[in-house]
Amino acid sequence: MSNLELSVLGQDAAVMCCSPMVHEPLGEDAAVELARMFKALSDPVRLRLLSLIASHEGGEACVCDLIGPFDVSQPTISHHLKVLREAGLVGSERRGTWVYYWVLPAALAQLSSLLQAPAQTDAAQGAG
Repeated sequence: MSNLELSVLGQDAAVMCCSPMVHEPLGEDAAVELARMFKALSDPVRLRLLSLIASHEGGEACVCDLIGPFDVSQPTISHHLKVLREAGLVGSERRGTWVYYWVLPAALAQLSSLLQAPAQTDAAQGAG
């Protein structure tokens, strides 16, 4: 239940945070923060990890569930998860011997709102 509440609050805050690039240019601080997130997602393993976590039943995944689909070592997976966590894309919590990860909806909403394209009518006017 609390993840659902965080999701709603986080998405609202992120949408208010950043206007789409087509409406106004990014400030220096916002560009640095957003570049860190995009850089974290530029690696195919990390992009797949984020997708696996987001689509996992219950919205969170144990690190033990994330190792199997990849042809890399467990320490490499842990490194990629650390990069995602430090970029603010996932949260984590240790439970016993395992660490569980979940996607931070506010971060995805922030990236999404930044890349929001203009309405079809606006794009069509610019093409003519």
